[in-house]
Amino acid sequence: MSDISQLSPRPVWAFFDQICAIPHPSYHESQLAQFIIDWAKGRGLAVRQDNAGNLFIRKPATPGMENRKGVVLQAHLDMVPQKNENTDHDFTRDPIRPYVDGEWVTADGTTLGADNGMGMASCLAVLDADDIEHGPLEVLLTTNEEAGMDGAFGLEAGWLTGEILLNTDSEQEGEVYMGCAGGVDASMHFPLERQAIEGDLARFTIGIKGLKGGHSGVDIHTGRANANKLLARFLSHHLDDVDMSLLAIRGGTLRNAIPREAFADIAVPASQKDALAGAVDRFATLLQDELGRLEEQVTLVMESTDNATDPLTRAVQSRLLAALNAAPNGVVRMSDDVPGVVETSLNLGVINTEEDKITALFLIRSLIDSAVKRAKHAAITGKLSEC
Repeated sequence: MSDISQLSPRPVWAFFDQICAIPHPSYHESQLAQFIIDWAKGRGLAVRQDNAGNLFIRKPATPGMENRKGVVLQAHLDMVPQKNENTDHDFTRDPIRPYVDGEWVTADGTTLGADNGMGMASCLAVLDADDIEHGPLEVLLTTNEEAGMDGAFGLEAGWLTGEILLNTDSEQEGEVYMGCAGGVDASMHFPLERQAIEGDLARFTIGIKGLKGGHSGVDIHTGRANANKLLARFLSHHLDDVDMSLLAIRGGTLRNAIPREAFADIAVPASQKDALAGAVDRFATLLQDELGRLEEQVTLVMESTDNATDPLTRAVQSRLLAALNAAPNGVVRMSDDVPGVVETSLNLGVINTEEDKITALFLIRSLIDSAVKRAKHAAITGKLSEC
């Protein structure tokens, strides 16, 4: 048990603490599901699991409430597994390490999993309570919500009997949401071509670290910086005095998480090491001036690397960086119907260098289907106005 188990309301936080202790990233929810099955059986509750891995738990109505409409409380079992690069953590084996930081609960070097761990915890707390009056109650916990909605798509007809479903996967306390945004993935692929460069080269890793990151849906309107976009900007526009050759680039780990870190392995003539260091320092100062109030911990790092691969050809490097810089990111349009609600957005969540290509992954969300298609076209072409 960690310190969060003593927070109020204690039943909810005690369950959330137990959830944090059991690994449950997308596609690896079975251990947590079994814990909940065993707990429900121990409480004398009816529980079963379908072929998609979804859990169904039923609790009879309290005396005198049997004729009330049945209510279904719904949450999802999986969490977004994202960690800082220097954090040693295996989400399939290691527990989340939550702690209290002032008014917030956070995790040590990883995502916390409050999405949707707090929803699960609230559902279990209601099931566990003896002092809450309710009609027929069901709890539905779905699998793999974050990576593909597999549990929701695999839900079998006839398993639920309640007339009212409350989804607990929301963010604002004391508010009920009606409606949702659709989402699609988009990707860019750049076939790799490399070339040998003669001369005395110095090889470095340039990294952007310390950003807040966040959820690509919930936090996209906050203006939080995207490490992938910042790194592409630096490599394209702030190395005027340096003959830079790109070896590899990587950033983010999930397309539905705003990337907190991004790194590029580069080579420069040994004589230009000081010029590179100066460019890094200037860009760090620029970011602090631009983002200081929102991203207080943003930093740039420059470290030697043992990456000995040949650099990308100039043509591939130029095309890649131009595309990453041109690709839209963040809020595309706010809703005309609901003030303050984002209508369409996209997130450049992952960049990864593979053996034969570099891949950039986007997650696009919108309340309007046509806007999803338009934003997807923009993500892979950089031309929002032509679709």
